[in-house]
Amino acid sequence: MASARYEGSCHCGRVAYEVEVDLDKTITCNCSYCQRRGSVLAFSPAQNFTLLKGEDALTEYRFNTQKIQHLFCETCGVESFARASSPDGTPMIAINARCLSGVEPAELQPAPYDGRSR
Repeated sequence: MASARYEGSCHCGRVAYEVEVDLDKTITCNCSYCQRRGSVLAFSPAQNFTLLKGEDALTEYRFNTQKIQHLFCETCGVESFARASSPDGTPMIAINARCLSGVEPAELQPAPYDGRSR
């Protein structure tokens, strides 16, 4: 697939965005949070992400190290993306690939990530 531009949103559409991301590099994480949520994650530098609408509809949740800003639509409860920084400090966006228009999650080949042990 390589890097391409996608549109994404929460379930109700109150939060919507565009992002350039490489879906050949997706992961599934087994930490206590991600395992329950079941998302397929892809990562993109924040400069490749544009929130089109819904900043005022986002509710934040942080846990453990408090470094990831998990953002939910206050209307439908879907977390379509999160904000954090890479280890080198680069602002990043974690995209829930299940929330991207035109993407069939069953066609993705996410690598497992052992977040439980970190």
